[in-house]
Amino acid sequence: MMNFAVVLLFTSSCFAWSSAIYSSNREAGPKKLKYLLETLLHADVVARRGENATLPCILRTKPAQYKVKWTKLELHRAGREDIIMISNAHAFKPYGRLGGRASLPKAHAMDASLQLRGLELEDGGRYRCELVYGIEDESVVITLRIEGVVFPYQSRSGRYRLTFHEAEEACAQQDAMLASYGQLYRAWTEGLDWCNAGWLHDGTVHYPIIHPRPACGGELLPGIRSYGPKDKNQDRFDAFCFTSQTSGSVSYVAGSFSFDQAGLACRRQGGELALVGHLYSAWRFRDYDRCDGGWLRDGSVRFPVGSPRERCGGVPEAGVRSFGFPDQMAHLYGAYCYR
Repeated sequence: MMNFAVVLLFTSSCFAWSSAIYSSNREAGPKKLKYLLETLLHADVVARRGENATLPCILRTKPAQYKVKWTKLELHRAGREDIIMISNAHAFKPYGRLGGRASLPKAHAMDASLQLRGLELEDGGRYRCELVYGIEDESVVITLRIEGVVFPYQSRSGRYRLTFHEAEEACAQQDAMLASYGQLYRAWTEGLDWCNAGWLHDGTVHYPIIHPRPACGGELLPGIRSYGPKDKNQDRFDAFCFTSQTSGSVSYVAGSFSFDQAGLACRRQGGELALVGHLYSAWRFRDYDRCDGGWLRDGSVRFPVGSPRERCGGVPEAGVRSFGFPDQMAHLYGAYCYR
């Protein structure tokens, strides 16, 4: 009888303890929204550079006195947020870099959504719509994803020659920016397989592997290999750049040009030598396919392959092929022009 009582007491105690944990977990859950509609879970707003995008924020009901504050959350800088706009029922005030391109569409009386015009590469990320009423507030977070393409970039001096800041500048010179981890991951799911490690926007270093091989990360499973954060001023790697659609177009001028002659050929066409980002954008968004090597403005020679075939790069996957940085006096290649 005593043993039964001990077991019963122990069981009751466990039940009370587990119930307390359950209650505590529930209390620690997200705050239930009273005035704002929940956003759809995992639903991103997707747009390309140059387009407009509307970030949804809808009120269920309006407090007597309130204001709405829109901010962009800078996750790679702890605690950093950029205020875009503060509004109430009667007026609004824009702030910062994004404020000049932001507006409130006000499609209906309960609409507190934010519209961004002329999207730029840097606009991708997480945005918060915060409703402030007295000393209380509640908010929803919306993700804006800029649709684009990630490409590896290497210095003309060779492999692993770029510090973080040099990698940032190298991407910017090619109409791009350093990719985020999310952008690199998406590129990997779409087929990017690259055996050289490169800087990302947050100062970490990674490389994507689809086909593991002994000379490239060992016999681990496919995935994103990571070196983690590195010294931005001392360590040197390649870069993973990100770009999106462009307002111009890429065309090819056939010939056997030196680098300088290629630039002249483009100017005669009313354009200039294309950047690496221009060529990747044309390949990705305009299905540009040309099986001829051509000079680009950085001194490299590349060509875009949309439909892989024999005698056109020798690789079964679509992509932009590279001949590296040949002697600029070599009269062997055509020119890819941008205008």
